[in-house]
Parts: sequence; structure tokens; C-alpha cells
Amino acid sequence: MKTKVLGCITAMTLFVALAIPIRSAAQDNRDHWPTFTTFDAPGAGTGSGQGTFPTAINTEGAITGYYTDASNVEHSFLRDCDWDRHEKDCERGDRTITTFDIPGDVNGIFPVSINPKGAIAGYYYDASFVSHGFLRARNGSLTTFDVPGGVNGTTPVSINPAGAITGYSIDVNLVFHGFLRAPDGTLTTFDVPGAGTGAFQGTFFFGESLFGGSNGGINPAGAITGSYVDTSSLLHGFLRAPDGTSTTFDVAGGSDTSPTSIDHNGAITGIYFLAIAGNPFGGNFRGFLRKPDGSFSTFDAATYSPCCIWTFPLAINPEGEIAGYYNDGHNINHGFLRARDGTITTFDAPGAGTGNLQGTLAFGINPKGEITGSYTDASNVVHGFVREGDREGHDEVRGDNL
Repeated sequence: MKTKVLGCITAMTLFVALAIPIRSAAQDNRDHWPTFTTFDAPGAGTGSGQGTFPTAINTEGAITGYYTDASNVEHSFLRDCDWDRHEKDCERGDRTITTFDIPGDVNGIFPVSINPKGAIAGYYYDASFVSHGFLRARNGSLTTFDVPGGVNGTTPVSINPAGAITGYSIDVNLVFHGFLRAPDGTLTTFDVPGAGTGAFQGTFFFGESLFGGSNGGINPAGAITGSYVDTSSLLHGFLRAPDGTSTTFDVAGGSDTSPTSIDHNGAITGIYFLAIAGNPFGGNFRGFLRKPDGSFSTFDAATYSPCCIWTFPLAINPEGEIAGYYNDGHNINHGFLRARDGTITTFDAPGAGTGNLQGTLAFGINPKGEITGSYTDASNVVHGFVREGDREGHDEVRGDNL
């Protein structure tokens, strides 16, 4: 099981160190060109694989994430603006980056989600590489927590507007269990029907850190989506209703269904694997959208006839827009935006490299359509970006049917 789950994680995280530049132009609307703002967290390293890694963006455009310093240690950051005191400056786009750590995060800290109130959820690793959850309030106060029985780690993946946090823990037998932390701090654990009970089986999420979005695995109503690993080491999707009942699902014809984000109506996006005979990788990772009525749409962010496009949808906003990234078949990554009507726009951050394992990665999208993520330059240094919302023009566009 460990090989299977970690193999999926390895395959997906392989591309989280990539980047690429093509152009960022609203080709079908010359009056509106999408703009990018790039940034680096203070203290971010400038060596290969070091830099700034945004993970989520909220309604006001506040961005959280982590940066890797020159000693290859991860620290947290918040890119925000004081709207109460500097509203005009904020509207102009001014932002301040604040960095923070938690006592005991000696092996890295990873914010994964930020809600509209500016509360941040994430996890950190202690000296024994065991993960612990944390909540950072908008005023900067920090609360740490562990799920009872989660002796091998507590990993939050998402926080909703009310402050409810979901994620998973790992018990003494290395079994995954889902959890819900209520706004008052009460912790509830849960297991999805069909989840295995062996090592590296159980209730799991692909919403952590590098896969987190601005709404991630829990929506405003408290509905939770994620994956579970069965006794055959296969991944399946689940939807847990606010009342605690669970529905499981798979993308027809595929395997390893892995939800990554849910919107306020219960629409879910995520990743699944489609086996293809003759494909050198055995098949392709593709995107899916599960609508509130339970019906599915599947999609690729682009086409590459010789072989392999790997598509990773990571966040969905209330408009039904999906953001993520794809590998173009040459080990170069590009960001994409899938509109509610299925139209897909691809984009690249200015300054992104065009070499192997370089490219643009989009992780979060807010209700305004603003997208955040990272790009890797030609020297393999990672930088943050935010792409303005654009519901009028597109970069490189093709149509998909819903």
C-alpha cells in the first residue's frame, strides 16, 4: 500500500518543481490583457529548488504559502494588506509579506489554506518528522493541535469560512483517518465506508500543501471531499455531508480518483488516472468535475498527440472556475483556468523557465478569479505569482463540453 499511495504522491509532486513561459495575452480580447504580479518572500533562498511557494488565496486576495531558505528549511508567509487602515493602497494592489514560524517546526512549516477572514490552517514537522496541525488567526495568534490517536501525524488540508478544519491523521498502525476540527476546537475523526484498515490505507486527502486550494477539501456548509484507500490499495473519492453521512464515487473507466477541491454548491474537482495501452507511463492523469447532481465531466488541460498530457485540477471557486496545472509532454508545466462553460485557458508566468522540470504551477483561485501559484525560473529558483481575474479574455483557448 505504501508503494501505491506514495507512488501516486511522487508522480504528482514530481511536477511541483516545474515552470515555463509562453506568453500571457488575452488573444481574443485585446482590450483586456491578464496581468501577473510576481513576488518573493523575505528570506527565501536563491539556490536551485529554493524560493517562494504560494498555496492558497482568499476572497480579498490574501495569499499564504511557504518559502525555502538558503539552508533548505521551510517557513510560512502571508501576503496581505491592511484594508482597515489602507483601503486605497489595498485597492491599488499594495501588499505586505509577513513571515512566521511556530516553536518546534524544526523540519518545516506548511500553510495549506486561508479562509475569507484571513485564518490560516496548515501543519509543521517536529524534530522527529511527525506532523502537527496549526491555526493562525488573522491577528497572528497561533494554536497548535493534534488528533487523539494520531501518533504518526496530524495533517490539516483545508479551512472553511467558519473556521472548521479538515484533514487526516495517521495512527500507530500507519492507517489514515479523516478528521474535522470544529471552530470551537472540538475534534471528530471519521472513516469512509470501504476504507482499508491496513498500513497506508484509510481515509486520505490529496489536498495537503502542494495540492491545497483556497477552499480545498471543505466548503462553507461543512461538506468534505477527499480520497480513501481500500484493501487493494486503490484510491476512491468520497463526499462527506455535514450530517456525517458519506457517499463514495469513482470516475467511470478510470482509477485512483482523487478529489482536491469542493465549492459551495458541492461541485468537486480533482484528478484520476486513465490507463492507456501503449502509453509509456501506463496512462494519463486527467481532470474531472463532479457536479452536485453526481454527474461527471472529464477533461485534459491541453492536447499532445504523441503521448502524455498530465492534468492536475487543484481548486474550484464559487463561479465554477477551476485552476490547476498540466505537464505538456516535455516535462514543462503550464497553468490553466477552466471556465464554467468548459473553456480552458492556459497561461505562463513571466520569467518562468522553459527547461526540463521548469514551469508554471497554479494552486489556488478565489471568487474574483485571481489565481496564485509558483513558477521556476531558468536557474531553478521558485517565485510566487498572482494572476488577476479575467472573465473576458483568454490566453490560449480551446473549448470543452460540460
